[in-house]
Amino acid sequence: MARLWVNNPYFFKHFPVTYVINTMKAIYLLSALALIFIVFQSFRSFSASNIETQKYRVVKKEDGFEIRFYPKATFATIRSSGANYKQVASSGFRKLAGYIFGGNDQNKSIAMTAPVRMEMSEKGSAMSFVMPAQYDMASLPKPKDATVEIKQSEPVYVAVIAFGGYANDEKINDYTNKLVALLEKKKIKIIGRFNFLGYNAPFQFIGRKNEISIPIEWKE
Repeated sequence: MARLWVNNPYFFKHFPVTYVINTMKAIYLLSALALIFIVFQSFRSFSASNIETQKYRVVKKEDGFEIRFYPKATFATIRSSGANYKQVASSGFRKLAGYIFGGNDQNKSIAMTAPVRMEMSEKGSAMSFVMPAQYDMASLPKPKDATVEIKQSEPVYVAVIAFGGYANDEKINDYTNKLVALLEKKKIKIIGRFNFLGYNAPFQFIGRKNEISIPIEWKE
């Protein structure tokens, strides 16, 4: 292609050499930036895969969802009056992040884990960080912020459906309704409110993972 440009007088009559050079520089620069972006996002995806995640056992895989058993776990939780994803996320994340980044009685940093759990309803909402498995209720640093609650969950069976991309209220509602319909079709009893599970930082664009979890009645 470059040789065609050089041997084409018409091209240089209408496009000076300086224009061609600057255009090529811009193309190379954009290509380099795209490569850097892809490498950075790949690194973020790799880093996210190394974050400790809440332990669970897959009990059964169904068409479109799976059933899991979650043993007890320790959580840091913020209650919220927000009724949607954006309101709960913005009000809860800052306080929970403050707690694990040293806002506790030991001034100790606690490793970030996944997923971030959100429970949303008109009656009240909550955001929770699961604590690393090395901690229990006795050893976990106490929050300086009294609105951060430390609690231990009960063992539970849940049905889970996954989706990608960035989460929003429309997607959360759609996938919650889809999971409810699948459970009703299978005659599986729902025994609690849904949770949204988010696994990625906001600046990770590639390989995003989200889930909707609903507590169910299940016997093995």
